[in-house]
Amino acid sequence: MSTVQVHFERRASQRFDFQLPVALRLSGTDREGCGFTQDLSGRGAFFYTDFQVAEGDAVELTFVMPAEITLTENMRVRCRGRVTRVLPVERKFGVAVHLEGYEYLSAPENAAQASASFPRVSGGHNANQTRKDPPVPGSPAIAVEG
Repeated sequence: MSTVQVHFERRASQRFDFQLPVALRLSGTDREGCGFTQDLSGRGAFFYTDFQVAEGDAVELTFVMPAEITLTENMRVRCRGRVTRVLPVERKFGVAVHLEGYEYLSAPENAAQASASFPRVSGGHNANQTRKDPPVPGSPAIAVEG
């Protein structure tokens, strides 16, 4: 007798596997840090940073959303959300944030150019690959679109 395992996707919106530089700020404070995303969706983000946050913290994330997601042009976005998970990874943290709102910002002239030169991870990477360290932009383990 064989059994069939069924996996149900719990995500309500599509997830995009992009590495993008992200600026973050602890809401209500002047504490700021930076990092890079591993993936984004309409309801959440996962990113790596050396900026320490805790579960439940309210944060703001600012980044340039690429045209591959917006289907128009690169757009600078500020998202508000709450930290749902923090995973220590060597001297960095993997942080999951549930997004509660966002706003489009006017983009400085160089923001789109800076984002365009940043390597992006696409669906062409090995999704089953297990990582112990956060990926490093430009490393051979990352499938970079060119």
